[in-house]
Amino acid sequence: MKTTVQTMGMQPTDKQLREELEAKDMNAVARKRDHIELAFQSQIANGTLDERFYYEPLLSGHPKRGSLSEFEFLGKTMRVPMWVSSMTGGTQLAHTINHNLAKACREFGMGMGLGSCRSLLYTDDTLEDFSVRRLIGDDLPLYANLGIAQLEQLLDNNQIYVVNDMLDKLAADGLIVHVNPLQEWLQPEGDRFKYPPIETIKRFLDNFDKPIVVKEVGQGMGYASLKALFQLPLAAIDFAANGGTNFAKVELLRSDEKKQQIYGQLANVGHSAGEMVNMSNRILEELGDKALCKQIIVSGGVKNFLDGYYLINKLSCQAIYGQASAFLRYAREDYETLQEYVDAQVQGLELANSLLAIK
Repeated sequence: MKTTVQTMGMQPTDKQLREELEAKDMNAVARKRDHIELAFQSQIANGTLDERFYYEPLLSGHPKRGSLSEFEFLGKTMRVPMWVSSMTGGTQLAHTINHNLAKACREFGMGMGLGSCRSLLYTDDTLEDFSVRRLIGDDLPLYANLGIAQLEQLLDNNQIYVVNDMLDKLAADGLIVHVNPLQEWLQPEGDRFKYPPIETIKRFLDNFDKPIVVKEVGQGMGYASLKALFQLPLAAIDFAANGGTNFAKVELLRSDEKKQQIYGQLANVGHSAGEMVNMSNRILEELGDKALCKQIIVSGGVKNFLDGYYLINKLSCQAIYGQASAFLRYAREDYETLQEYVDAQVQGLELANSLLAIK
């Protein structure tokens, strides 16, 4: 039975109204106390304002869950513009990591690139670590991954059929080719390229009939390399820009102190994702109809949903953004930990889509 003053036909006093409102919000007093205590800590210092966006608080209500529009990418329908960038392969943790990531992709509608699948070329010993199609489902993109050095060797030995066999085992949609000359140079066990990677990629395209994505591994790519790739019939280009996990630096950290002193500065060579966005827009405008590749995965230094939202919306072609280390951090644990992280990122994208416009 309602006993408020309104139901008794009496006009409530200010005190009664205040008590009734506060009764509906049991946290009001604690919240107000927090506001006071945190007010000084929450001030934004000059120069730290994020000036990439127009913040438009008047033009939209709060987004509903699932408000992002579905879209086609790599020939399949995705629900969020996020990509699990290629990371781990052939390690004891690979099974847990890959299986957790595949489950997250299915739940949230993301695409996935596997880590290096080199170990699968001639043996099935690690197949179960990579075999995630049944987890991600048939409707989302799943790509295997090999290095340019392996393709160079396979082409020279007329063994491209083993790549097709590998993709069939994985039920993968296509192949990511990672181009990593600095990593190979600095790696103690590294390979040496006999040919320019662009020539190997062209040869591979002539002998392979499935979709191909080309990426770097943490340095990014310059203008001339990007322009060469955009003129090839690739499914997508993955930036793997400098700013995220840098495999040249990874190899340096595995080497001795003398090598680190000599080659240390090489880890700082490369291009940021922002710079590559600007170069790509310029190249696409210059090439016009000669641009055969028109899809991009922006990765490398994408720390959060705001970075991803900004970069993909700055591009003049269809784009999604990829993360590696951020996913890796949570995928090593139980699935619920990864699920919570991804869900927070998706909610952030939904909020950004409602309230932020790109400058």
